[in-house]
Amino acid sequence: MLVATPKVLDDMDCYLPDDDSVRRIARFFALLSDPSRVKLLSALTISSLCVTDLANILNMNQTTVSHQLRLLRDLDVVVCERQGKILKYKIANPKINEILLVGVEYLGY
Repeated sequence: MLVATPKVLDDMDCYLPDDDSVRRIARFFALLSDPSRVKLLSALTISSLCVTDLANILNMNQTTVSHQLRLLRDLDVVVCERQGKILKYKIANPKINEILLVGVEYLGY
């Protein structure tokens, strides 16, 4: 037996994301499930950086950094800009920083 009112059911139809959107949202949040990606994003919220700088700052292998950046780039979370021979990565949208900050606040740090 349904307990929800017709108004609630109508609202559900209007506001629940479609299946494709749900998959994209889940993929986005899955990106944040890897500690190295969270570190990379945190560093990139401070400054645009190249792979070498990121690897040195975060004490990570350059191959690992490149792999993680590719995953982040594939979902348009980061973008890269060429400066001569160097590719510098940066956060694609300031909302990414806000999402990270909400997580930090939620956890009480």
